[in-house]
Amino acid sequence: MNARGRIIYKGVAEGIALVSKEPIGFLGGIDPKTGKISDEKNPLFGQSVKNKIFVFPKGKGSTVGSYVLYQLKKNNAAPKGMINIEAEPIVAVGAIISEIPLVDKLGINPIDKIKTGDKVKINGENVEVIEK
Repeated sequence: MNARGRIIYKGVAEGIALVSKEPIGFLGGIDPKTGKISDEKNPLFGQSVKNKIFVFPKGKGSTVGSYVLYQLKKNNAAPKGMINIEAEPIVAVGAIISEIPLVDKLGINPIDKIKTGDKVKINGENVEVIEK
């Protein structure tokens, strides 16, 4: 799969995908020290976003979520890159201040095309599944 999207924060990132079908609330939803998903209602509970290409529909919840992303980066527990269906301001600001590549509006639903465990590369506006 190859797709082009809108750049929210430009960069290059390659890694294993972690895909959530549910929107993510970073404040209270992800442990900023470990990168583990701490929201017990999320099917990915206990899995870590650390060094992953984190694919999720959009963010939700408190604007403090931007700073949780920043804490993840400072604690070396952040995703390498992120892909959204449509990024909203909380995730966009978090990606920018944390310098985490973020792409959205791919023209396809990335949650349907990318599966957890796929090797994915973000290069600017381009998203590629390298290995399934």
